[in-house]
Amino acid sequence: MRADRLLSLLLLLQNRGRMTAPELAAELEVSVRTVYRDAEALGASGVPVLADRGPAGGFRLADGYRTRLTGLTDAQAGSLFLAGVPGPARELGLGAELAAAQLKLQAALPAALAGRARLIQDRFHLDAPAWFRDADPVPHLARIAEAVWDQRVLHTHYRRWGGEVHRELHPLGLVLKGGIWYLVARAGHSEHAEHAENAVNSEAPAAPAASVRTYRVSRFLAVDTSADAFERPAGFELAAYWQESTRRLDAVLHQQTAELRLSPRGQRLLPMQFGAAGVRALADAGPADAEGWVRIRLPVESEAVAVGDLLRLGREAEVLGPPALRSAVAGTVEALAARYR
Repeated sequence: MRADRLLSLLLLLQNRGRMTAPELAAELEVSVRTVYRDAEALGASGVPVLADRGPAGGFRLADGYRTRLTGLTDAQAGSLFLAGVPGPARELGLGAELAAAQLKLQAALPAALAGRARLIQDRFHLDAPAWFRDADPVPHLARIAEAVWDQRVLHTHYRRWGGEVHRELHPLGLVLKGGIWYLVARAGHSEHAEHAENAVNSEAPAAPAASVRTYRVSRFLAVDTSADAFERPAGFELAAYWQESTRRLDAVLHQQTAELRLSPRGQRLLPMQFGAAGVRALADAGPADAEGWVRIRLPVESEAVAVGDLLRLGREAEVLGPPALRSAVAGTVEALAARYR
């Protein structure tokens, strides 16, 4: 384990340049003291690790030093062929580049690792879109991706629920979620005041006191790339933003809790209908009664949405509360019964 960690430390310094001990500790998931010991061990083995003191200090490699050692294991080499999904790469305009890169990587690998990589490709295939959903048309994706890469301002025409709007955006990153592309962007200077409202009805709400928002790429009607460049917000991390925005979205959507009785079959259906929320609800279920029914508490969306979601369980579930939700489900069932009579 320590040999792997030393190699990781070396490659971090080679790829990123100067890094502080706390930054290295966070990346390697060890203590700062361990980072200092590992840096000393690398130096003792002949790797020129330099420690700069002061506020702008940290560890770095001597200028010009690079290692050709990768230390790839067979599992790591194989996983690289799962990292690029052909469909999304093609949508980004990188399909040919991905194929060429994989060929070059395979040619450079030792025979044993190359053989395992071929087995990975033969046995595993990643298909990002969800079942029974056509992929969004994304004719502007390649241009948006180019602007993300070049840090160029975008002038866009966007379709939202309330109508169509024009936006000047600073594109910060692209995210593929469930087969759907999203653009994470900051409002341009001329748009900051108007962005006090939820400009895009985005699937991920904006953070308080921030103008970074999420846009569904398929809703862009027109995109023009400006010659103007922009500066990325200091400290912005795409993965951290996405994780936090999805957490906020979940909190906004699931503002009430339904109390249910579930039959044995309903218990099997719940994870399929409600995903992770259903799994968690079953894990906290009370004891089963004589007929195998259990009581659970399930986070749900607004009453109108919850009624439709819960009726998908059919007669395998009974809504016990809140009273308003139970009444709404009962009213919908009565209306359906009257219609079919």
